Amino acid sequence: MYSLNYQHLKYFWTVSRHGNLTRASAELLLTPQTVSTQIRDLENGLGVELFSRERRRLVLTDIGRVVYHFADEIFNIGREIQDVVRGFPGRPLYLVVGVADVVPKLIAHRLIEPAIQLKEPVRIICREGKTDRLLAELAIHNLDVVLTDMPIPPGVKIHAYNHLLGESTVTFMASDRLAKRHRKGFPKSISGEPILLPAEGTTLRGSLEHWFDSMEIRPKIVGEFEDNALLKAFGQAGVGIFAVPSVINEEVKKQYNVTSIGLAEGITERFYAISLERKVRNPAVATICKSARSETFA
Repeated sequence: MYSLNYQHLKYFWTVSRHGNLTRASAELLLTPQTVSTQIRDLENGLGVELFSRERRRLVLTDIGRVVYHFADEIFNIGREIQDVVRGFPGRPLYLVVGVADVVPKLIAHRLIEPAIQLKEPVRIICREGKTDRLLAELAIHNLDVVLTDMPIPPGVKIHAYNHLLGESTVTFMASDRLAKRHRKGFPKSISGEPILLPAEGTTLRGSLEHWFDSMEIRPKIVGEFEDNALLKAFGQAGVGIFAVPSVINEEVKKQYNVTSIGLAEGITERFYAISLERKVRNPAVATICKSARSETFA
């Protein structure tokens, strides 16, 4: 049976961090040929390929990313052992959060911040992306939790659990000039007016389109955005009217210097924490869930 060589693992970990054999070799004070040979020995011992070459770059394979995740844990623990021996504070609790790109940054911040306030030290690592990609990362234990605006989609085969954090109504907002023009007679007043929408395929986009149809409103769509912050920046510039979860109204007003037009009655946005645990045991994730229900969406 192959016995893991931790020196070879360290070479692999260093190359993975740099993404470049030459720079990693310089840090290790070894020749690139030596490091390459040692990593090949590690691959042979494990029976897998850890890197693939793409345009002269070393790119981690799928199994390579899994091995890197464990190697990162191993060598971080090693550093923390040294810190404890030298009298530094003990190891922080790591929380790796996947934030779906459709979740407004202001909401993500309010959801995650309580975890930082725990008595024991917590180090937050945030990764952003599409919900399906984040769920794939969760499935291989690269994430502790995924924050998103939808439960696990029916077609996604992952043994995980939805934890409803709360829900919020939706408010239309705009620059002062646009808001003053359309506040009277809302919602009919926004028919035919410039509207900024989230990208197609998002939960809020579908809800807004259904709401427009039910209210017989024909918006003039002037922009579609995958990035919520960019959408709000265009709204701040007076390009169009946009919708946000009402729970962050005040923050949006202050940060983007915009004002409310009216409530989109009938639209509700829901937010979820998705984890591999039915009963959340990670103290930081548990704090996020508890605080969301008792404060953010209370």
